[in-house]
Amino acid sequence: MGCNKKDNKYGSCVAEVVRAIRDIQDQVREDDDCDCGSNCFLEPIGAISPKRGKKKKIRRPNTRVFTLSTADGSPFHAFLTNVDDCSCTSIFFRVEEIFDNSCATLRVLEPVTETDPGCFETADITEGCCIDLSKICKVDGFRSSENCISVDLDCFCAVQCIQDIYLPIDNCVEYFED
Repeated sequence: MGCNKKDNKYGSCVAEVVRAIRDIQDQVREDDDCDCGSNCFLEPIGAISPKRGKKKKIRRPNTRVFTLSTADGSPFHAFLTNVDDCSCTSIFFRVEEIFDNSCATLRVLEPVTETDPGCFETADITEGCCIDLSKICKVDGFRSSENCISVDLDCFCAVQCIQDIYLPIDNCVEYFED
């Protein structure tokens, strides 16, 4: 399984999880009820959506945000282009396509933080040249980007599902949940 161990005839466990995430995203239906949980295999999409305070009418989730870890345990990252400031790195992804059994096209999601009520800006999750794990906890939401990356899923050792969200994919509209 994973970390380039080719003993699994079906590919790595990371590839299996990312394929499952893609299948769950593809099966979004408006009439499904959401349950609680945090397992990447949890269905329907929306099951990993946090329940906070008052219920606010939000759009039905269509994206399972996740991160990938490399063999040394560090978060895999990709670069964002066309962001307004110098914060151009993200560790958050949405699966767009699976091909050749263990390769995938991932959309890079732009992490954002709330600076004032209703005002959001790109979150800087780096310190110098490295991902700063303490800054990741301060991410308040995600924006779709036009940046995609093709990856070999057999090169990763772990996948962590973060949250189910509604994310307009055709444009770069923000998503935030109260």
